[in-house]
Amino acid sequence: MAKKKKAARKPSPSKRLRSIAPVAFVESMETLGVTSLPQGEDWSYEIKLDGYRLEVVKNFGEVQLYSRRKNLLTDKYPYIGEAFAELADGTIVDGELVALDSEGHADFHRLQNFKSASESIRYVAFDLLAFKGESLLTRPLWERRQLLKAALPEHPRLSLAAFSPTFDAMMTFAKANALEGIIAKRTGSPYEAGLRSGAWQKHRFSRGQEFVVGGYTQGTMPFDALIVGFYEGKQLLYASRVRAGFVPASRREIFKLMQRLVQKDCPFKNLPEARAGRWGQGFTKDKMQDCVWLKPELVVRIDFLEWTDATHLRHPKYIGVRDDKSAPKVVREIT
Repeated sequence: MAKKKKAARKPSPSKRLRSIAPVAFVESMETLGVTSLPQGEDWSYEIKLDGYRLEVVKNFGEVQLYSRRKNLLTDKYPYIGEAFAELADGTIVDGELVALDSEGHADFHRLQNFKSASESIRYVAFDLLAFKGESLLTRPLWERRQLLKAALPEHPRLSLAAFSPTFDAMMTFAKANALEGIIAKRTGSPYEAGLRSGAWQKHRFSRGQEFVVGGYTQGTMPFDALIVGFYEGKQLLYASRVRAGFVPASRREIFKLMQRLVQKDCPFKNLPEARAGRWGQGFTKDKMQDCVWLKPELVVRIDFLEWTDATHLRHPKYIGVRDDKSAPKVVREIT
């Protein structure tokens, strides 16, 4: 009598999960600041969002959220992790964490007060770096976007970035809604991790960018001004002293962050300067007597009127701390 064949056992849920190759954090592709954006069939356009870059990694049923500096932020924004519960394992999503104001616009100040503004925080996805264990970094952008649209779970806190193949349409929409700027991306480009190749370009409507804090001048509130600069190669160059834009709470917050970075030596390679200059932004040896110098690790967002011929800022204004950005990658952007 023929023996009955044993029915094949179905793999357990845990084994099915582990059959998908795990994926790991990918360094963020950088965007090049330009005065005008490229146009043509090879480019598409999206809104520049005023938030924090956030990478979502899903393995073995667990969602992890990373800043662009690879800081783990899952516990800080648990509701965003929960929103990605249905994301496929072995998947990496690149996007921006934003806080929306009453008109639905991204508000960086609100995002910094994330605890009180948690109900307004959303995640806007704009790229897919891996899907179900397969790396997509070499795939063209247009293909990654198609896959992202299908992969992104449906959830009130999640949305897909708005893409437009037409420059004029996106420019009209952005200006009509008082948005921060536009990003142009080459549709056939791969994802170049950690690089600023020019395949992604950004144009801000307002002048502003990130700067590195290299020191502060002493005062009673509890400091007078931040001393900020940017990197040129491996050298940190002084750009401005910043007094405007602070409220008592933000002064206390940033002063606390600066205390752990105090050092003896000035980190700016172009100080002291020989003269104060026409607008007084120059930093002479006499002015440096009242300074506390810092290890150049703290990054802040500064808005300003314009760059001077001496590479200083006119009318700089403090906007907020950018703990999602690495100081050595802060360069002068073309605005």
